[in-house]
Amino acid sequence: MQFIKITALLIAILTGATVARGSVPIVVETGDAKRKVMKLCSDASKQLRDGDVASAKRNINEALRIDPKLWPALYVRAEIFAREGKYELAIQDCNDALRQNRGFIDAALLRANINVSLRKYAEASKEFNSLIAMRPPTVILSRALSERAWFQATCPEASFRNGQQAVKDAKAACSIVAWKDEDMIDTLAAAYAETGDFDSAMRYAQQALAIKDISPRVAKRIQGHIALFQRHQPIRS
Repeated sequence: MQFIKITALLIAILTGATVARGSVPIVVETGDAKRKVMKLCSDASKQLRDGDVASAKRNINEALRIDPKLWPALYVRAEIFAREGKYELAIQDCNDALRQNRGFIDAALLRANINVSLRKYAEASKEFNSLIAMRPPTVILSRALSERAWFQATCPEASFRNGQQAVKDAKAACSIVAWKDEDMIDTLAAAYAETGDFDSAMRYAQQALAIKDISPRVAKRIQGHIALFQRHQPIRS
């Protein structure tokens, strides 16, 4: 499972902004306590992206001590649990976050990816398809398309793989973000590998590696994919 990047929407929520999702505004209260808990969430999310899981756990546990029902905090803790392989706990936090905010697609996407890790492929496929059919805001749509593409390109169970659809989804995702996201371009490479077009897989993997400021961790992962493509092997998650 690829690590899910935090969206611009969640960053805005974590920093205390007022954000509109469709026609329904999401208003985050202000005040010292709310600002403190949101900063804890924001710090935890950044620490998790940087690989500092211990610090992320400390901050998110403190945030949830202050406000046990804060759905952005529940989501970040779900990410931590998923990183630790505590999948059932992660799904529980995703469900709790979605009960607080039914339109929080990030939590539904994370739940779908966790179900992939649990080999609950039918549940994951149904959730990916349902989320994309909702036509969410474009940035979130790009992630949903990319993550469905990754699933359809790399699923260990052949009946859920669809290389041609994965290529279509991944190209659409890359187009939405103007071909500036290394993970999405890498997903397109994986999709081409599933179709047997390893020349295209190599080309797009190299393009992903060339993205400015790519992290060493992501670069290492993509280099591993290139090694597979050189041997004419697709990726299996």
